[in-house]
Amino acid sequence: MSSRKLSTGVGVLDRQLNGGLPAGSVVSYVAPPESQAELLLFELTRARDTLYVTTDRTEQAVRDTLEAAGISSDVRVSYVAGDMPLENARDVFRDLGEESNLIIDPVDVLENADRTRYRNFLNSVRNHMYNTGSIAMLHCLDGNRTPDQRDTTLHMADVVLDLQMRYDGSDLVTHLAVPKLRGGKALDETVKLQLSDEVRIDTSRDIA
Repeated sequence: MSSRKLSTGVGVLDRQLNGGLPAGSVVSYVAPPESQAELLLFELTRARDTLYVTTDRTEQAVRDTLEAAGISSDVRVSYVAGDMPLENARDVFRDLGEESNLIIDPVDVLENADRTRYRNFLNSVRNHMYNTGSIAMLHCLDGNRTPDQRDTTLHMADVVLDLQMRYDGSDLVTHLAVPKLRGGKALDETVKLQLSDEVRIDTSRDIA
């Protein structure tokens, strides 16, 4: 990783991270599947050129969602499927340009591969991010079933973002934790978010 920082697209979060995410980093973004977690991915696409790799929804479904969110049509969307998802995913990001985003949403399909092959895949992602000064965002669904290689993903990631939700009476409270920031300082406190149609920072205070 370099000391250069790239924006997350959310100004307050960038300030919490002392400028953004380190260029050249691989980020694991862990979030409940029922959350509006993709809104943070959308903000990232606003910040720079993006290759959006989808492993479950069709390319058209992702494009429709991006369009509804007011995201530029310049975002490249690629659907990875077939019997060799790791190889197919590797093929699509080889031409990723300088200071770009690689989003894999979700990474769960790839995490069910053989550990050695999956680790080699993550190393190839890491090398490409380093060489291009880009950011890879691996969207990790935190549901009832944990993929085989989730621990490998979290261990090899340079940054871990952990989106947590809870209900407080009739209110839905969402917090973003940054427990891991390799080469930097992890956040001591969570960032309270409002995720509705866009990412907002919630300035209200939790009262115990």
